[in-house]
Amino acid sequence: MTAVSFSLVLIGVLLNAVAQLCLKAGTNAVGTFEFSAENIVPIGMKLAFQPFILGGLACYVVSVVVWIMALSRAPVSVAYPMLSIGYVVNAFIAWQWMGEALAAQKLLGIGLIVIGVALVARS
Repeated sequence: MTAVSFSLVLIGVLLNAVAQLCLKAGTNAVGTFEFSAENIVPIGMKLAFQPFILGGLACYVVSVVVWIMALSRAPVSVAYPMLSIGYVVNAFIAWQWMGEALAAQKLLGIGLIVIGVALVARS
């Protein structure tokens, strides 16, 4: 994989991770909700105009464009497994910024993901 294709894959993965974090921050700001016939419009409007939700959706749109560019340069069998890096990024940022737990079992899983991605990338 060339430096350009690796960079595009990494940028796509990071944008996807940021999108997830923004969506989580947006739902934290809105709070817990249930969709029902009575509240679908009010909750939908809250979500539609929540800045973190909008930012997350924007990151998704840009990540799709970047991902298409990456797939035009890299084999999907190498690029797709690298999406797992997003889980690693999200786990650590969610731990730091959102106070989510990062227990030993999760760290072991993250280590296995990193090893797997490294093996796939080197193949």
